[in-house]
Amino acid sequence: MIDESTLLTRENSKTATQVFPRHWQHSIFSILAGAILCGQIAFTADFVPKVGPDLKTITVTCGDITLLLRQNTQWTPGRFDFRGSPMTTERSAYGTVFMFPKIGFIGTGHFENEPEDLKSVSFSIDGKSIKTPTESLTGNQFTFNRNSQIRSFSLKNTIKIKENRIFETTTIATEEAVPLALVYNFMHAWTPSVSEYLAGSDDAEASELSELLPATEDANRKFHINKAVDWMAVFDPKSNQFAVSRLLQSPKEAAGISKIWNVKGAYRKFYHTSFQKKTVPAGFSGTWRMVTGFGAANAESWKSDARKLAAELRVAATGG
Repeated sequence: MIDESTLLTRENSKTATQVFPRHWQHSIFSILAGAILCGQIAFTADFVPKVGPDLKTITVTCGDITLLLRQNTQWTPGRFDFRGSPMTTERSAYGTVFMFPKIGFIGTGHFENEPEDLKSVSFSIDGKSIKTPTESLTGNQFTFNRNSQIRSFSLKNTIKIKENRIFETTTIATEEAVPLALVYNFMHAWTPSVSEYLAGSDDAEASELSELLPATEDANRKFHINKAVDWMAVFDPKSNQFAVSRLLQSPKEAAGISKIWNVKGAYRKFYHTSFQKKTVPAGFSGTWRMVTGFGAANAESWKSDARKLAAELRVAATGG
């Protein structure tokens, strides 16, 4: 079985001459080739961060949403479920990940170079702090705060679940100017049974994007969307459910774009990518916010329902 890091390195090595400046290309190829040769994986089953509860996983249920948090990926998500059906897969990393020139990936479940320095985590249910979480938490609302350091970047990640929606907030700051290959602000590894996506913009003149995501060799490992959009949705015919993720806030200078990577048998992975081939300026502090909602529909009606939910989520800009 090929792990996610190897998939990423192979895909990036194939496109490095198009994505990275010429003076970075030799270093990028060296990083990618080294990762493949070493057979390094995205995360390890026995990793234990220096902070957080002494539990392998925590499962949080609020209404129709269940969130799995994993210790071995530095207390980042492992799966989103809606009404008992997995909408994402555990075979991936979530959260915020940086890719540095001459280094590679650092963050969350990526340990192929060095671990993210996790500083603190906190949990609350219905507004009450949970000092000693158990393996299963249930309530109407859930809030999880996570603080960490990646090189010169300080990070603050917050996940909230309320009213059957998942709100994610990421703030990064650095006192130094830092050149990046890219940063993934948000990652959602949608289940490989997802068959189609839909993406749109609030600009009335912008066209929607929609494509099938077949599990065929000719479609394998292709990236889709590859542009700035306000929202994107996916449909899972296995559960007859869909999900819509809407970007609520992002720094303009980050020049963010959205992608879906179609990897046969693994996932249909969504990335919100920023600072691609850019230098984060000294003194930068920026916040990204995203909300994800879910619904039930069949193959004929899901797009119409997803558009309605995308419009509803726009109102959530003041509620997350």
